[in-house]
Amino acid sequence: MRRVLHFKTGPYLPVTENWMYGQIKGLRRYEPIVYACNRENLSLFPVNKIRTTGFLRVAKRGLRLRKIYFYLYFLYYLAKDRPDVVHAHFGPSGQRFLVLKRIINVPLITTFYGYDVNQIIQEHPAWLDKYRRLFRDGTLFLVEGSYMKKSLAAIGCPEEKILVQHLGVDVDTIKFVPRKIVHGEETRILMAASFREKKGIPYGIDAFGHFKNMHPQVKASLTIIGDSAGDRSGEEQKRLILKHIEKHHIENSVKMMGYQSHEVFIRELYSHHLFLAPSVQASDGDSEGGVPVSIIEAAASGIPVLATYHCDIPEVVLDGKSGYLVPERDAALLAKRLESLVFNVSMWPEIGTNGRRHIEQNYNARTQIELLEGIYDRVVSGEYAKRCHVSRSCS
Repeated sequence: MRRVLHFKTGPYLPVTENWMYGQIKGLRRYEPIVYACNRENLSLFPVNKIRTTGFLRVAKRGLRLRKIYFYLYFLYYLAKDRPDVVHAHFGPSGQRFLVLKRIINVPLITTFYGYDVNQIIQEHPAWLDKYRRLFRDGTLFLVEGSYMKKSLAAIGCPEEKILVQHLGVDVDTIKFVPRKIVHGEETRILMAASFREKKGIPYGIDAFGHFKNMHPQVKASLTIIGDSAGDRSGEEQKRLILKHIEKHHIENSVKMMGYQSHEVFIRELYSHHLFLAPSVQASDGDSEGGVPVSIIEAAASGIPVLATYHCDIPEVVLDGKSGYLVPERDAALLAKRLESLVFNVSMWPEIGTNGRRHIEQNYNARTQIELLEGIYDRVVSGEYAKRCHVSRSCS
């Protein structure tokens, strides 16, 4: 059996990056090996073979020593593991692996996810030069959708080296349940996201607050799954979220659950009627890049989705068919779309059916894993070898 090395700088694996695990556990024809800087949540995301440097323990020894340690550590294990292809997750991971690629001459695929395209360059322009080397020497680059493909090409990646590879969800375990409501039952709305500006949670709260103030007689509640990661920006977002709840006087109608496991998230999906995901382009350039997996899972479950025209979300949420889309930061229009869904319950089954069908056809994890392994096959066979040469757009 061939081997694929999944590589990322930072830890394997934060709970907010569970979608990466879907690209590992579903492999059938490739044995996955994980290389990372340190490990966490292995009980949630088990793998048979993982190598970690423990960078957090050597961080104070100096940058040069860290780099030497990094390369020597992984070179030792690369000689033992002998992968056929390397799949780096996030642009900086691909860039970091370039030195090792040149030494062991292994094909390198890099998947970009969002912050690694816009935010990192806006905050650190020097990454443009680093990426040029990655685009020149990397074998292939994967993105979640057409918007992300255009974004990556805009910063210098040759279009012929970019492929769209959807993140899939397990439609066999996510059951389709058309939403309905019993007479007199409250309408339950769900948001699930980490407290980051790009998630647009305050706009979702504003939309719900507008709706509640317009229709105080309607029974409706909002549940928020997620929390701050404890960093400064996350804490600022948390304060902003609480401020918006207070502004609309909806404290008694909003339930905040904090971070929850994936199993709890799926369970909560089925106990709610509508899913709200008002993503926005953050002031620091951060974005969803592609589309949050939570939206794909929600649509697969049969719940109507309200979201924004942001990144590749319109490829998953079909406006007017499987949900509604509004421009970013337009809480007023979001409230109107929410109002339309709340007062037109008869639309829910058709919307849910359309969403489920779209996910089954285009975001089925089993199908996407087969396509991913097909990409690995073509890379290993050398089909993309010519794309590793210097092109005008990379020079």
